Amino acid sequence: MAQESGMRIIYIHQYFLTPEEGGAIRSYHLAKGMVEAGIIVDMITSHNKDYYDLKIIDGIRVHYLPVHYRQEWGFFKRVVSFLKFVKLAKKWVSKLPRPDYLYITSTPLTTGLIGLWAKRRYAVPYFFEIRDLWPDAPIQVGAITNPLIKRFLFILEKRIYRHALKCIALSPGIANTVRMRTETKVTIIPNISDTSFFFPQKKNPKLLDKYKLKDQFTIIYTGALGLVNAVEELLEIANLSHLQNKGYQFIILGKGSKLPELLELKAKLKLENVKFLDFGNKQKVADLLSLSDMAFISFDHLPVLKTNSPNKFFDALAAGKAILVNHKGWVYELTKKYDLGIYHDPKNPESTIEMIDRLSNDKQLLIKYQQNARKIAEEHFSKEIAVKRLLSQIDEKKFGQEFTDEVYILTA
Repeated sequence: MAQESGMRIIYIHQYFLTPEEGGAIRSYHLAKGMVEAGIIVDMITSHNKDYYDLKIIDGIRVHYLPVHYRQEWGFFKRVVSFLKFVKLAKKWVSKLPRPDYLYITSTPLTTGLIGLWAKRRYAVPYFFEIRDLWPDAPIQVGAITNPLIKRFLFILEKRIYRHALKCIALSPGIANTVRMRTETKVTIIPNISDTSFFFPQKKNPKLLDKYKLKDQFTIIYTGALGLVNAVEELLEIANLSHLQNKGYQFIILGKGSKLPELLELKAKLKLENVKFLDFGNKQKVADLLSLSDMAFISFDHLPVLKTNSPNKFFDALAAGKAILVNHKGWVYELTKKYDLGIYHDPKNPESTIEMIDRLSNDKQLLIKYQQNARKIAEEHFSKEIAVKRLLSQIDEKKFGQEFTDEVYILTA
């Protein structure tokens, strides 16, 4: 570990996860990078338990607050959880030694209330990281319909951005929107490809046996199975593959509110070429990516979701997987510009099957996409690059100047 710089940061992320837990671990990598740069980091997060807990994880002091949350809950029950976290997080900010900065990540947007309060109460500046556009997302999904609530949330959003020292956006689309709503400086730091953990591998016969999979062309989906993830489109591709007697295999590794519906659809269509697996830790994701040829990156077809910077995309890049993307956002533009894979038009799934046929038969084309994926992960999206960009935002004199990169400003 580097010598302590004397700087102290309180990092606030309601859903902080470690590699052992699986899921989105961006905050783990960024916080660990801060610690390695000599910064003292207190992570304030939550867990589904009835007591406070403190753990030291790779030098990060992680404070687990007793705030229950489940994705399956209704909107208002989730809002109660968000506000409870804000209340308890304020209490712990008051207890901890005064930091130089707060680093606050959304979602939910309500975490920004902690920054507004800390700035007013203790004159502590905060960075605000925008993982997706909120309240745009719940409004477009239909979770928020009341005009007064919409108006209040947009006013709150602008206030949080305006009072932030800097805003950190995860994609060009998010950055563009935030810039239209604030004069605060906005920097793009996309999600992370962990190129030291995920890497291209040959299919291991022992792993195929372990997961009861066949050695054939395989497309994988990893991640949330929620209302906005459009995983049913992968089942439609699988169904066409089944009806046309194609020798393709589909893996779905995830959890979420739509899982029962997806399992029911699989049973109804009698899709023996689709295998659902329980969501697991980072190692399980790596195992199953190593057994796959292509990764399905999908979202529902709402304008706000085109701006997303999904973890599963960056894991797939690091693992050297061809990309099958179903929405024309930033991921699509990267896929097209850097020859990473193909586009699935949900209105024309037959065309997708034809393109998969081509990839299955043209090994050189498949290898080209896979090698390009790994290359862009190494050159533009590694955790080392993300940490370097973040440290330059925290203190340019101490940690070095920001550098520009065409990938980050693509479409910006």
